[in-house]
Amino acid sequence: MPRSYADRAVALATLSAVLDRNRPLEDAFDEAAGDKAGGDRLSARDRGFARLIASTTLKRLGQADDLIAQCLEKPLAPSAQPVRHALRLGVVQLLFLDVPAHAAIDSAVSLLGKTRHAGFKGLANAVLRRLDRDGKALLEAQDAARLNMPDWLWHLLSTVYGDTTARAIAAANLTDPPLDISVATDAALWAERLEGVLLPTGTIRRGFGGAISDLPGYAEGAWWVQDAAAALPALLLGDVAGKDVIDLCAAPGGKTAQLAAMGAHVTAIDRSAKRLQRLSRNLERLGLSASVEAADGTVWTPAEPADALLLDAPCSATGTIRRHPDVALGKTPADVTKLSALQDRLLDHAAELVKPGGLLVYATCSLLPAEGEERIAALLDRAPAAWERVPVDPAEIGGWSECVTPDGDLRTLPCHLAEQGGLDGFYAARLRRLG
Repeated sequence: MPRSYADRAVALATLSAVLDRNRPLEDAFDEAAGDKAGGDRLSARDRGFARLIASTTLKRLGQADDLIAQCLEKPLAPSAQPVRHALRLGVVQLLFLDVPAHAAIDSAVSLLGKTRHAGFKGLANAVLRRLDRDGKALLEAQDAARLNMPDWLWHLLSTVYGDTTARAIAAANLTDPPLDISVATDAALWAERLEGVLLPTGTIRRGFGGAISDLPGYAEGAWWVQDAAAALPALLLGDVAGKDVIDLCAAPGGKTAQLAAMGAHVTAIDRSAKRLQRLSRNLERLGLSASVEAADGTVWTPAEPADALLLDAPCSATGTIRRHPDVALGKTPADVTKLSALQDRLLDHAAELVKPGGLLVYATCSLLPAEGEERIAALLDRAPAAWERVPVDPAEIGGWSECVTPDGDLRTLPCHLAEQGGLDGFYAARLRRLG
């Protein structure tokens, strides 16, 4: 294979791992690029382009498949999945990444030539040449927001939020998210140095450009990457300076860093020792400290109850699709049901970990009430004498009143703050433990 197509080979291997083996995008890409697919190790530029092709293909998968289907007399057999992946990559390069037609088409055909599906080279060439000719017109006729969202998720979001908001969420998921940054101190100063905009919540927002580690302040540990919505739940704990705070399900550690920077004595708990290693490395870079322990959050118990607890529970992550386009593709409603049961166990156990009068903030990066509002309602039904809701004041979250529910909980949607770059979808509720 020509050296110039090694990046496409990495993208193809990544796509196959995500869609055929349900591997997370980041893990799949690191493995594919690490295997030096297609030849020598990729340059930084080729690595970036390979990831762009793979992530854009996942983000635009519904459109790509619809376009391919319009060019085939009969569907490809399930055994021809590598052919489908190569076509998807070719379509995305042609119609979404503005790659010259000869490179987009030749790379897809060349990828197939190195597999047992070489007999499909002619088909791939014909399909992509037709889309080079007619693709723009076909693209304009598509309902992009609907095509790129899995059916199960579309129906749930339409039921919960209505068709208009569901469509706005789907459209937001197709946009490129900004780079959001949290700082320990001097947010205004670092906003200037990073050429970003300081949001009213204290997050610095800027566009992506170059390697994150090359930006001013990274090496000296002045800041960390964290979506503006993900930074809100920790703020709901108020002034935690000098207090004992548990960060349950803590990895990858953005909220741990937040709490430590706010002066809390943080105990970070997560089941994954590997993810906690990353958390610890990040804390070291930032010059922050926390007690870190690998344990199951449904059973782990501290020596003494804490003043406050932040539970960012495992969930479907449907609020982060614009950053992680793979998260919804391998999930089903059954996964949401399973995760909801885990969230209930974590919430029930959390009651034993907080002092009377202490605060619990429950958060998920899910758009689904089954992992948010319904879990808090169920907890309050099970233990009405144990907890009371403490409503969120919009002033606590930069005045973003549209992100506060009638019950006083936090609910951000990807279509919120659309003109400023949007937000990840998050839910958070604040409870006080009663004596």
